Amino acid sequence: MSFDFDATVVGAGAVGLACGRALSRRGLTVLVLEKEAHIGQGVSSRNSEVIHGGLYYPTGSLKAKFCVEGRRALYAFLDSHKVEHWKCGKLVVATEEAEVERIEAIFRQATTNGVEGLAHLTGAQARALEPELNAHAAILSPESGVFDSHGYMLALQGEIEDAGGSVVVSAPFEGAAPLPGGGFSIRVGGEGATTLTSRLLVTAPGLSAQTVAAAIEGYPAGDVPARHLGKGVYFRLIGKAPFDRLIYPPPIPGALGTHYRKDLGGQAVFGPDLAYVETEDYSVDPAKADEFARYIRRFWPGLPDGALTPDYAGLRPKLHGPGEPQPDFQLHGRDRHGIEGLMALFGIESPGLTSSLAIGEAVARALSETP
Repeated sequence: MSFDFDATVVGAGAVGLACGRALSRRGLTVLVLEKEAHIGQGVSSRNSEVIHGGLYYPTGSLKAKFCVEGRRALYAFLDSHKVEHWKCGKLVVATEEAEVERIEAIFRQATTNGVEGLAHLTGAQARALEPELNAHAAILSPESGVFDSHGYMLALQGEIEDAGGSVVVSAPFEGAAPLPGGGFSIRVGGEGATTLTSRLLVTAPGLSAQTVAAAIEGYPAGDVPARHLGKGVYFRLIGKAPFDRLIYPPPIPGALGTHYRKDLGGQAVFGPDLAYVETEDYSVDPAKADEFARYIRRFWPGLPDGALTPDYAGLRPKLHGPGEPQPDFQLHGRDRHGIEGLMALFGIESPGLTSSLAIGEAVARALSETP
């Protein structure tokens, strides 16, 4: 049977585009569908734009593997495509003696994960690098950085299109049905609503992962994990950025916690926090500035009063609720749902952006083994 496309990807965020690129590089004709009017309008555009080293994630997890592999591949990609980035390094800071063992545990985990160049710093050594920092001790991760995530996604789109593929926006996925001889019939909505056929199907729609899976005929409901929305807000500093490096206190339950970055424009941004919400709400409550200020002064006592202004909010597609253990990325292939030629991605939150090239390669590799 002939198909309109070899592979269709649902979602034109960083991970969906990386999947499309990896499939294109294998000589497949690729279609990427995006419901919004532009690429990268969801999770991929509302985050910290941090390139993570791979410090925190459990031994043997997909997060640990993909973060390190993805970070190495990402720097090479950004260099070759001339996408703006800055390998500024990260300090994981113990602001008091009671936090030292927590950052030591992070050092041990990062070493196990294969993160390069890590160093123990005394408080004095950390302050020599960042004089305004309150640090009892710190870990230096020189491989961490920041980058232009939208420029990155445009470069991914360019590679797909250069290989003859298509990235179509304002084209919501409305459902799919497996065909008797293999492949899928896919319904696409929007102004140019149509039905098309594709041999392979990848779903990487971020916050909509569960909704999209439920719209695929025959997808077992019991294989769709529950969705939890983790909201994080950011505040921007009015005034000169106090640090060059990323500054991270020890993680909070379920997330890395409120951290500091100097963005590519030279401005200081703090966030995100974590609150579980029921709806997709991107508002930022200005009253949270006082709570942020108290937290920030643990590692930057010199934060001036009234210097924080509300910036933006992001939502993360979490697979765990409050107080529950944080699960790994989930890539569900035929062995999970029983449908040939389908890869469904769930819970691709941090470090999904850093991991995106590695995730794309893993998806393409798994599907290339499909007859």
